[in-house]
Amino acid sequence: MRHSYFRRLPVVSHYSGPLLTQPTAEALLTARDAGAGEWTGSLDLGLSSGSASLEMDAWHWRGQRYPYPRVLKDRTIYYWDGDEFASVSRYSGSLIKLVPTEWGAPTFEIDGIKMLPTSKESPFEDARRKVALIEPHGKVVLDTCGGLGYFAACCLEAGVARILSFEKNADVLWLRTLNPWSPDLDEVDPDAAAGADRFQLTHADVSQAIAQIADASVDALLHDPPRFGIAGELYSQMFYDQLARVLRRGGRLFHYTGSPNKLTSGRDVPREVEKRLQKAGFKAQLALDGVLATRR
Repeated sequence: MRHSYFRRLPVVSHYSGPLLTQPTAEALLTARDAGAGEWTGSLDLGLSSGSASLEMDAWHWRGQRYPYPRVLKDRTIYYWDGDEFASVSRYSGSLIKLVPTEWGAPTFEIDGIKMLPTSKESPFEDARRKVALIEPHGKVVLDTCGGLGYFAACCLEAGVARILSFEKNADVLWLRTLNPWSPDLDEVDPDAAAGADRFQLTHADVSQAIAQIADASVDALLHDPPRFGIAGELYSQMFYDQLARVLRRGGRLFHYTGSPNKLTSGRDVPREVEKRLQKAGFKAQLALDGVLATRR
């Protein structure tokens, strides 16, 4: 199963410079003002720890010299763009922004709306629990709405045979290049050929691209769409019929729905999803903050 009709994204290495948040920048300045010649901590959002050497007007990390940043905003991540520390955000119709969490792994927001749950645990750990429901080891998995790639990273960690991941938004794909927690094709396999075979990331709208995926050609599905009001087509009966078509019999699907307030929205989205999936040919039930279904 090659799916050669999809345009693979070129291999783009992750940004390798420091990532600063308001608390990290304050810790650097506090250490300098206390007369320390070195500061130890994380400059990649908690993924690892290292040391920076401190001078009065600059600091050094991994062989490069950086100025101390000016006042940084809360709930914002900054990267070195070659001239200054700039926020990891873009505006092209919507404001898309990488946002720090207390857990290390960041979430992201679109026009101030948080895209990943972070109140009780790391969004990466949240993804790991959901991925475990479809038991990806040795399977071909379709990841419909890739986002920051946490589902894909957890599938790779769990020994997936191959994961086909789609992401519609070019700005979200840009966030991934700056997020050290997002999977990097170079890290999947340094030779790229085998890595590209295990992990295929495609810049496309899955509601349209799914028509080109062969019948019963994937073993499991992960569906994490934006909320209904933004992407209603990804909750439609037509799309669920396509999911049923590409998934082999007995294959599992986890569909994230969140827990929208029925009193304010007037809708019970998880129950609506459950009924539509059943109509499409799934045996479905509510699970975690979504719906777990098996293709009949």
